[in-house]
Amino acid sequence: MSLVLDPAAQDLLFREARTANAFTDEPVTDEQMQAIYDLVKYGPTAFNQTPLRVVLVRSAEARERLLPHMAEGNRPKTASAPLVAILAADNEFHEELPALFPHFPQAKDVFFGERPARENSALLNAALQAAYFIVGVRAAGLAAGPMTGFDPAGLQKEFLDGDHTPLMVVNIGRPAENAWFPRSPRLAYDDVIKTV
Repeated sequence: MSLVLDPAAQDLLFREARTANAFTDEPVTDEQMQAIYDLVKYGPTAFNQTPLRVVLVRSAEARERLLPHMAEGNRPKTASAPLVAILAADNEFHEELPALFPHFPQAKDVFFGERPARENSALLNAALQAAYFIVGVRAAGLAAGPMTGFDPAGLQKEFLDGDHTPLMVVNIGRPAENAWFPRSPRLAYDDVIKTV
């Protein structure tokens, strides 16, 4: 059975897309990032919560502040990417729920009044949004290089305002010719899917 999405779009988003490790020097514009956000903001989350926060690291000065917090193997590609995004979960996302979930504004206190419930939900739903973000970068014809090799406490202190937990750092740009490692294997349908 074929999917509704055009095969070329399927390739762009999934089959041909891979984590990029090298980029051209072509800039990634604010307009491109606005278009990416305007698309991915519609991805579903629980209670329509929006815990994802993104810090775009564009200036040379900010890049120099970022590099010491990256794992050693991630520093060269982070130094050379046209744009770097720090993705984080806002642990106080529930404060926006009365506006984002107006048909049940009490959800803010009923479900998220306790800190542990809030942190768990922020982590899960910001991770969902981070996945949408990566697919959105691909949909814009760019490549993403998501990484979790960094010092979370250092990143938090240096770049994140408020009660935000760093999730990943994503290098963004046009892929260079040597951007890709060979495609890694994937599990087969029967290894993952069970019907009961």
